[in-house]
Amino acid sequence: MYKYIAFLIGSGAVAQHVPIVANEGILTISSQTEVSTLFKFENKKDASVSNDGSVFFYSDFQNEGLYTFNDKKKTSYAVFQPYQDEAKSQKITGTAPSYFYDVLFNNRSVTNGFVLENDMSIEGTANFTAGIVQVDALSGALVFEKQAKHINTSDKSHVHGAVEKVEQRKEAFVFPIGDGNYFRPAHISATKDIKDAFLSQYHFDNPTISHPYHNMATEMIDVVNDKEYWTIERAGPGANNIVLTLSWHDRTTAESILKQENDALNLHIVRWDEAQKKWIDEGGIVDRDLKTVTTPTVVDQYGIFTLARLKAMDNNQLEIYNAVATNSTNGNDFFRIENINNFPNNTVEIYNRWGVKVYGTQNYNSKGNVFRGISEGRGTLNKSDKLPSGTYYYIINYEYDDGTGKRMIKKAGYLHLENN
Repeated sequence: MYKYIAFLIGSGAVAQHVPIVANEGILTISSQTEVSTLFKFENKKDASVSNDGSVFFYSDFQNEGLYTFNDKKKTSYAVFQPYQDEAKSQKITGTAPSYFYDVLFNNRSVTNGFVLENDMSIEGTANFTAGIVQVDALSGALVFEKQAKHINTSDKSHVHGAVEKVEQRKEAFVFPIGDGNYFRPAHISATKDIKDAFLSQYHFDNPTISHPYHNMATEMIDVVNDKEYWTIERAGPGANNIVLTLSWHDRTTAESILKQENDALNLHIVRWDEAQKKWIDEGGIVDRDLKTVTTPTVVDQYGIFTLARLKAMDNNQLEIYNAVATNSTNGNDFFRIENINNFPNNTVEIYNRWGVKVYGTQNYNSKGNVFRGISEGRGTLNKSDKLPSGTYYYIINYEYDDGTGKRMIKKAGYLHLENN
């Protein structure tokens, strides 16, 4: 049974006016069919909508029943856009989760174009053309399923609130998050567990007010970013962890951490450890062109993250050769770290792009213990198998005495392996 007021439905170039306010029965929208709702659309309890066509929601959306699509057809499309650019936010509400494939958010009339007060799941592409999606922390959630992605995110269109990503198995994911008029994404690496799920949100706020950085986990942390932070939480039962990438921006990042010493931008990612009441150094690989910092190893604890500047160090302590060609006769057939023997209290670890450790040793190159592109039996490879050619991360920890005391130094970067 349907109740109708002002509902426009059409197929191809032909359209007819059919009024509707609420669906109380079963509504099926076939592929190549377009439906437009000029007024608030309500899908009542025990009612269902199966959308394999295109639906244009020009007003609010409320779902109390089942809203879904045929995941084998992948033709489902939903547009949220105010009618004739009316200057109002659209509300997406209800008590039952709604399942969408492709979605367009397009509200050019107001900055905060959409208010999400329900669970909204996207399996295809979310197109953030215009308008910020405000997620209500108590009643709303925006979930990107395993193959879902987003396009056109910007300062003018992103998610202000928490975003969840599930089943992140094949490629990295960029959370489309920001705060106010600032789009400030967080990047996570792919994982190998179907149960993995992560939740992220960006905050344009000072994390050091409630988390002071005078009590830091390492003396090498000099200044913590006091203008912005990200939250990353595990939202599923999976066992894998992530490699995390954050970025800096002149408009949002504290100028104090962007100071260069000895022509080096000593930025790392730091995490607030609630149990220790300290900022923990998670390491950092800096890409100046992209203005990003990446953890060289997996993050296995979660919570609050931001960037920090480390104290300047003598760049001539170690000379690291970040290319290994195992068949080479020019001396780079293993991972060379010049002067590492001057710091025998050291560890060297190599990680693949999923953040899985494939090599680790102590007191590197003291007894032939060097990385030659051979697996240590972690992940999907057997012990002593040759690792595939590609880009890996290295992380080196070594004890350094600067005359005032001993401290542990962490260096990280990319390592390219040719293992033919």
